[in-house]
Amino acid sequence: MTLHIPPLPPIILDPIVRLALAEDLGRAGDLTTDATIPPETQLSVVIAARKPGVIAGLDAAAYSAQLVDPALKLDISKPDGSLLSPGDVAARLTGSARSILTAERTMLNFLGRLSGVATLTRQYVDAVAHTQARIVCTRKTTPGHRALEKRAVRCGGGTSHRYGLDDAILIKDNHI
Repeated sequence: MTLHIPPLPPIILDPIVRLALAEDLGRAGDLTTDATIPPETQLSVVIAARKPGVIAGLDAAAYSAQLVDPALKLDISKPDGSLLSPGDVAARLTGSARSILTAERTMLNFLGRLSGVATLTRQYVDAVAHTQARIVCTRKTTPGHRALEKRAVRCGGGTSHRYGLDDAILIKDNHI
């Protein structure tokens, strides 16, 4: 079963993805790619699963590719929330080889982390499927990545307890 979870809007993705790309590209960009790949070289790659799991983070990966090179084309064949088996192709990326190699690590970092969150969530969801229990996530997220990680939980079939301190009053032992 594939859950349809809408992508995060650019206003949420933009600062997160820009920070990740800026961190990776540093002050001078992708020196190795620029030194070894001719500018006119075109490339087509697949994003495929190595292990069984739930794909998540394609919205952040796609936005990474778009920011590096708007001419890159990402064709998604298995949307976020899809169950993947080893070898299943989730997406194909085509365009400038330089652009693909420059965007690759940031794209894969988002996909790896968020697919891991979605996959683990799915394992817990499946484990309690025979009960009325629901799997919910907390505010204990990676700083700056809350929207991404909360969405990944949804891709895995979970839900959110609360997004921030402004959602509800929750008196805990710290307050007492």
